[in-house]
Amino acid sequence: MEFFCYHRDRPGSAGLRGELLTAHWSYMDRFPMIARGPTVDGDTPTGSVHVVDLPDPAAARAFAFDEPGYQAGVYRDVLVRRWRNTLGRTMWDFPGGRTGGHRYLVLGFGAGEPADLDVPPGRDELIAYGPLLSDDATAWLGTAALLRAPDPDTARAVLTAGHYAAIEVHAWRFGGRPG
Repeated sequence: MEFFCYHRDRPGSAGLRGELLTAHWSYMDRFPMIARGPTVDGDTPTGSVHVVDLPDPAAARAFAFDEPGYQAGVYRDVLVRRWRNTLGRTMWDFPGGRTGGHRYLVLGFGAGEPADLDVPPGRDELIAYGPLLSDDATAWLGTAALLRAPDPDTARAVLTAGHYAAIEVHAWRFGGRPG
């Protein structure tokens, strides 16, 4: 089962986050990742995205809340949702590579009927894409996308306006150990 986790940084926690970076990477190395990386404001981290394959919702919550940064108080909140990998690949398979261009996390929080269940046009710029679902995968709760786009407004347009209670766009970078 695939799960989308987004840890949002607590204001003023960048120093603590930096101190825990090696512990964070060591922790993440234990799990099968589909995508990972920080959201940023310039060079300052604002959150941490992890799309991971785990056996069940309980394992996903344990993954999210046992993370060293969460345990130390780096994050103000955590979003954990079942997710469906509609592209069928990991971020490392993205044809555009790890660098070049602007990358974004787009989160659409569902309101009403499911939307954007199919992969949209412009697939070549999508790094990861799929619906956010309830634990039993029967209810659509929104959509999450990682993509390359020239600007935040273009990134936001990957989701259909008017079908979401809210849409957030965050600058995002490929994550993992340098190398």
